[in-house]
Amino acid sequence: MTSLGADLTTKRLEFLRELLSNRAPMAVLWDPNGGGARIAIRETQATADRMGLKVRAYAARTPAEFDHAFSAMAKDRAGGGLDVAASPMFFTERQRIEDLALKQGLPMMVGAREYAEAGALSSYGPDHVDLFRRVAVYVDRILKGAKPADLPMEQPTTFQLVINLKTARVLGLTIPQSLLLRADQVIH
Repeated sequence: MTSLGADLTTKRLEFLRELLSNRAPMAVLWDPNGGGARIAIRETQATADRMGLKVRAYAARTPAEFDHAFSAMAKDRAGGGLDVAASPMFFTERQRIEDLALKQGLPMMVGAREYAEAGALSSYGPDHVDLFRRVAVYVDRILKGAKPADLPMEQPTTFQLVINLKTARVLGLTIPQSLLLRADQVIH
């Protein structure tokens, strides 16, 4: 089972560009200890290069490093939005990350809807509830004797765009109607 995290970078950056008309450098918060984090950063940078965007990565290995990362973003004037790479630590600390981003006026676009529910401007990623259901089917098959190596790799088929209008108002942003119409959920 895969979540296609890094593969969805292009779509998230496109949505973020559609949300923001400025061309300020974008920030990416990443956890160097997270599995696949370096791949995600390379993919984000390659995508940004193709789109003609400037992106700067800011590492945080522990929650204690968040303040330093966000201070560096402010110093670098990375006002073109914030993408948060997938990380179990970041997911656990999503409210704190959102609070720091909002304090700096950074619109956040992430891959999991729970971030948007915590206050991020938007999220776009696979439907994790659907993925967990698929994992349960695999577990059932394995418990009934199937060999894991014989099971096919699956990719998500359902993706969700969530937009948080409360956060948009706080940031002074107007969300384009075309994007609102495509959203699976709009938080008022």
